[in-house]
Amino acid sequence: MNHPSTREYAFLIQPTPSQIRQIIALYRLAGWWGDCEPDDPEQVARIVSGSHCFLVVMREGEIVGMGRAISDRASDAYIQDVTVKPECRGQRIGTWIVEKLIERLHRDGLGWIGLIAERGSHEFYRRMGFREMPNSLPMLKL
Repeated sequence: MNHPSTREYAFLIQPTPSQIRQIIALYRLAGWWGDCEPDDPEQVARIVSGSHCFLVVMREGEIVGMGRAISDRASDAYIQDVTVKPECRGQRIGTWIVEKLIERLHRDGLGWIGLIAERGSHEFYRRMGFREMPNSLPMLKL
């Protein structure tokens, strides 16, 4: 893959049908959406448009990685859904995605940036300067 400064990328607002299909495939590859769940292009379009920013990295027109940030657009933001196709890992694409998201959030005036590191990704985020929040525990309402 090219040097990070020359990567083909886009901040999506209204994804095309092809981009939506590729995003669904990435969610499935990451294990966040099961094979039994039906494809829901409208849901993906809402996820993209409802995010503070949604970044995709492409190689020859194909999406190979993605990440997004959600925020209150005033002070706080969370990075989530960062993933790269397995065959493209180890090329600093994930690092580059997080760096670009942070740059965008800072440019948009957001200084508090959090995330929930999961499935063995703690060291990846630690290398990028993220630290555990003292006295905090991620929780989920099911």
